[in-house]
Amino acid sequence: MFLENNSTLHKQPLPVSDAVLLGKGAAQDVERFLTCRENSAPTPLYNLPEMAEALKVGVIHVKDEGQRLGLGSFKALGGGYAVTRLVLEKAAQQEGRKVDVSELHSPMVRAVAMGMTFACATDGNHGRAVAQGAQAVGAKAVIFVHKGVSHDRIAAIARFGAEIVHVDGTYDHSVTVAAQTAAKKGWITISDTSWPGYEYIPGLVMQGYMNLVREALRQMPAPPTHVFVQAGVGGIAAAVAGHLAVVMGAARPVFTVVEPARAACLYQSALKGEPVTVPATQPTIMAMLECYSPSLAAWRILSHTADAFMTVDEDDAVNVMKRLAYPQGCDPAIVAGESGGVGLAGLIRAATSPEIRTVLGLDAASRIFVINTEGATDPVRYGEIVGCHPDQIRPAASVRA
Repeated sequence: MFLENNSTLHKQPLPVSDAVLLGKGAAQDVERFLTCRENSAPTPLYNLPEMAEALKVGVIHVKDEGQRLGLGSFKALGGGYAVTRLVLEKAAQQEGRKVDVSELHSPMVRAVAMGMTFACATDGNHGRAVAQGAQAVGAKAVIFVHKGVSHDRIAAIARFGAEIVHVDGTYDHSVTVAAQTAAKKGWITISDTSWPGYEYIPGLVMQGYMNLVREALRQMPAPPTHVFVQAGVGGIAAAVAGHLAVVMGAARPVFTVVEPARAACLYQSALKGEPVTVPATQPTIMAMLECYSPSLAAWRILSHTADAFMTVDEDDAVNVMKRLAYPQGCDPAIVAGESGGVGLAGLIRAATSPEIRTVLGLDAASRIFVINTEGATDPVRYGEIVGCHPDQIRPAASVRA
């Protein structure tokens, strides 16, 4: 399914509060906070010349977040950043002065963090990010997982010392249970989705995601003309689209949101012109994107900045995983989890449709940017799909943008 958005940035400006949230100043703050994280380094940007030629576009750049902060997912940027910001804000409240990130590991801040508990619901990656962030500052973490979260993903969260709470039902139900439990116990909910009255913390999470866009713009020889980003509740898509809209203005790229057909809450929201919850039917293999209600903040931003919304099928996700693992010609091999290559899957579907190519303006000069949002965060599942263990696939370090 494909839907062109009729209320884009070219017609309506991004709300001022969202422009500040995702602007240059906020992005600079995020970069500064990241200097205090272990394993903090830019992730690679790969060029896929063979695929670009096959799809009849100019260049395809893939930002590989499978190598982010030792967690294997872009989520590491959001959850950890939000935890750090909230600990420093609590310390500042207690001290009656601004507390800088350089004081993060001081005895005073550590003492404050030890009295804080952070909770969240997760499909796997966000919970791991919050758990890692809490452990790094000395706080507690309680992570709520629904029945669809695999054993390997739960074990990866538990390694950071988090308490795991199992919840029956879908991801959306676990979000509700986590928020209600946290409110009763005085914990802080770190959600990557927002609802009425709860936008500040999801805004911090989205701010953290901006860092990958800033890195990518520095790594590219020229800015992109087209961007395809996958979405669950919409946080990463909104962060990328919003930041590009702010820093590039009218020169911003054509932005397409890509979702699983089985969990297309943003597509349906765009169709109706308002946030829509879709029914949970069959589970999707794209587990990190299996969300049935959009984040209200993300929807607001995307309603102004997304040019198109589209869906991909289960086979599309599987095929792109295999295509990245076993590339043609000089393209590098890239380890992408079940949800990691969905933006690229959207590009492939768009580029091979004459109608969609025309609507999006894709041609031989187009410069495409996509994000591998996760590596093999569930190695067993990855091996079953691709046919080998992720450790057997090594990106060609010499092939960069």
